[in-house]
Amino acid sequence: MTSSQIQHRLTEYFRSAYGTDCDLLARAPGRVEFIGNHTDYNGGLVMGAAIDRSIFAAVRKRDDAALRFASEFSPERPERRLDDLSKFDGEQSWANYPLGVFATLLNEGLRTENGFDLALASDLPAGAGLSSSAALETGVGLALASLYGLEISKADLVRIGRAVENDFLGVPTGPLDQSCSGFGERNQLVFIDCRTLNVELVPFPAECRIHIFNSGISHALVDSLYSKRHDECREALRLLRQNQSDLEHLADAPESALDALPSDTPADVIKRARHVIRENQRVLTTRTALTEGDIERTGRLLIESHESSRTLFENSCPELDTLVEILAETPHVHGARLSGGGFGGTVIALTSEAFGADETRRVQDAYEKAHGRRLETLACNVADGAELLPTD
Repeated sequence: MTSSQIQHRLTEYFRSAYGTDCDLLARAPGRVEFIGNHTDYNGGLVMGAAIDRSIFAAVRKRDDAALRFASEFSPERPERRLDDLSKFDGEQSWANYPLGVFATLLNEGLRTENGFDLALASDLPAGAGLSSSAALETGVGLALASLYGLEISKADLVRIGRAVENDFLGVPTGPLDQSCSGFGERNQLVFIDCRTLNVELVPFPAECRIHIFNSGISHALVDSLYSKRHDECREALRLLRQNQSDLEHLADAPESALDALPSDTPADVIKRARHVIRENQRVLTTRTALTEGDIERTGRLLIESHESSRTLFENSCPELDTLVEILAETPHVHGARLSGGGFGGTVIALTSEAFGADETRRVQDAYEKAHGRRLETLACNVADGAELLPTD
């Protein structure tokens, strides 16, 4: 379904939900982590892409103080008022994301006595690791800021989206998701320095595509495994600071410094640090390769990134490893790696335009033979970030 078809569907849905037309429409894309695995919270570099799958938001200013929420994907129609921004719970908790956006805009200086009606639609698969929450925050942020006449930059939009996650919802996310959704451009990757939050655009080859393969694996212990990796990285930084007191972030450490760590340093702590330091350098090298148009080198770097995640950070799993191995042997694939937190989830592949249905089926068949489940797949273009849309 095209973007214009979803826009039409959403305007019809808005009309059926509220009995009137919307004032504004906005769209914000999901994202995929291209390279830079677990570098973000270690003060490193990461590169991602906005993709051509999005959250769409329709809004209308009300004459009273009511805040009303509707979504194609929920029968619940939560409501609040301007003097009550308490969070929803249960089946209505999906509305905490747009509610949090509005609450954060009020903190940013928005003043109004008028509430709003809001409706959401999407062609972004939920639960596929494509950051639908960040797309929702960015799209709703742009729509509501425009509705109330609040001037807002892309940087502000990104910062507000992160504040919703970190402060309103209490989820400790990094800058990648909202930065890609806000700053993305067609055929441009978003390169982020997580120390400074500076953003650059890096050319993505127009003749390439990103294919996303959802392994369908979600391990029960994933939260504790994430926490353990965070702790190991913090411990590595603490130990490195004993010899380099001005070291601010783990990603800044030279790899040679690991050789000077105390002899009783746990091997896992050293491995986690080695991955972060090498992966940080890989992001820089990938930026250079893309700038020079070296697609084959970029593909090799993706494979190296996965191997580092597998052997050093140990956040892969047999299913993801199988997928990368299959993809590496499939025609028209330049490279592949796990994307996101790991321990299950998705693998991305950098492919040529010639990678199509036959190749997808080949990967699905080989994966199903190895692990007894069918892959969900998604072919993506690198797309523009958040934007307002025409309402007619």
